[in-house]
Amino acid sequence: MDRKTFLTFISPSVAMMLLLMVFPLVTAIWLGFQFITFRNLDAPQWVGLANYTEVLTDSAFWEALRFTLFYIVITVPSQIIIGFLVALLLDQVHRFRGFYIAASLLPFIVTPVVGTLIFRTMFDRAGLYTYLLNALFDYRLVMNTATVRALIMLHGIWYTTPFAMITLFAGLQTLPQEPMEAATVDGANALQKTWYVIIPHLRSLLVFISLIGIMDAYRVFDSIFVITKQNPLFKADSIMYYNFKMALSFGQIGKANAMAVITVIGVFVVLIPFLITTYRQQMEER
Repeated sequence: MDRKTFLTFISPSVAMMLLLMVFPLVTAIWLGFQFITFRNLDAPQWVGLANYTEVLTDSAFWEALRFTLFYIVITVPSQIIIGFLVALLLDQVHRFRGFYIAASLLPFIVTPVVGTLIFRTMFDRAGLYTYLLNALFDYRLVMNTATVRALIMLHGIWYTTPFAMITLFAGLQTLPQEPMEAATVDGANALQKTWYVIIPHLRSLLVFISLIGIMDAYRVFDSIFVITKQNPLFKADSIMYYNFKMALSFGQIGKANAMAVITVIGVFVVLIPFLITTYRQQMEER
């Protein structure tokens, strides 16, 4: 392929990337150096690093960051473990497998806001799960900071696990039978086969799911917006949700853009170890 043909093929993608990624990022960086609210949109004031300093000294920002990281630590490993176990079960099922896969994918197919609304309704005062908790365990669900945060994480696991499940299930279909048969001949049990044969085979997929899961969890917003009903008493702000409040509720657009830039940097810092691991694995497989 000559250079002209190559440039012809990649130019639409490059133009789209510049339009949807680079230009908004540069704009956010520029606005982060400005004092700008809804009252002075036409005449922003240059304040330099003042917005960034204010963000980094904002206790609410650090609280949102802690909750976001805690959300990542809980939801990402949980979705991988549960998705892996469900994928193993589906791999053993042959009858009605398509039905089970379709049913498992429902949380991932439903529109996030709609799915969150249904999930939230189940835990309302007259909700099904609230009734079952009261009837079976004599537990009266009360919405407070702890329960709301737990519901947000539970929803995150419920919503993202189908992606891990279907990805790992597809990986199991490429598992060669020779290592499994050799492990059987050597007397390995099911747990040993899983640990020494199946998991190493799925290693690259597990890293891929971790990368996608971390990026998705870092920008969690919909579930918090719906489950908390924008009640600040629950103290369940994530980075993205606090950024939204800073821009629209508080009207501090400059500070919100500075926070967005810091968030992008934070995403790269969190993902760098996984990117390095992925690169090393690719080099080892060559």
